[in-house]
Amino acid sequence: MPESRLNTGRDVRQACRSGEWTEQTAGLARGFTQANLVILPQALAMDFLLFCQRNPKPCPLLAVTEPGQVCPGVIAPDADLRSDLPKYRVWRDGELVAEPTDIAQYWQDDFVSFVIGCSFSFEDALLRAGVPVRHIELQRNVPMYRTNLECVPAGVFHGPLVVSMRPMKPADVVRAVQITSRFPRVHGAPIHIGLPEQIGIGDLSRPDFGDAVPIHEDELPVFWACGVTPQSAIMTAKPPLVITHSPGCMLVTDGRDEELAAG
Repeated sequence: MPESRLNTGRDVRQACRSGEWTEQTAGLARGFTQANLVILPQALAMDFLLFCQRNPKPCPLLAVTEPGQVCPGVIAPDADLRSDLPKYRVWRDGELVAEPTDIAQYWQDDFVSFVIGCSFSFEDALLRAGVPVRHIELQRNVPMYRTNLECVPAGVFHGPLVVSMRPMKPADVVRAVQITSRFPRVHGAPIHIGLPEQIGIGDLSRPDFGDAVPIHEDELPVFWACGVTPQSAIMTAKPPLVITHSPGCMLVTDGRDEELAAG
């Protein structure tokens, strides 16, 4: 399916549901809010809710469902969380065991779904301001890295912060900080600029998730807290069963990015 036909959140969700779109969603349905997804049994839901509340920078909550509910509510009223993302990840005891395009076979009546803000949602604002976004230019997934920065633990969940990276010229970094600061519900301002070794990243050409992108000599790597952080916590905590989005393969909602902007 050509990307040019995926102009709204509903377009993307329907293409995912039919199996026509199974790739990452960066740059699709510009202006529509994209989101990370974590689905886990009700017995773990309070611990994970506390984890999100204690770590709002990587885990800004947009919606939480009732147990067994497959629709995320007003942000996408006709969505089915079992089928409307391009690709999912199934985790058992902290190990990745499958990456299906539909999770109906895994669904449990006690599942609680957490919809978490995604930095893809501020990229449209960056592009409109003339700030280039390298992974969109190259039609790649954003590079993501595990850091040496520990999240605040909650119940069984703990682990290192994950960041996404976008290379920028210094003048664009200033503009990017100003722009993304207006979007606290989708990670907000960067958490680190330059010197990746200071946050435990040894090789930018080898991301832990997503795709590497080139960084030019006149550019700085800029790091934002990332909604893949829960997957890092799942790998550390090793709960029996959790389902998440596959990195870069987001839930595209009916919400608009500008509705998330502060001020």
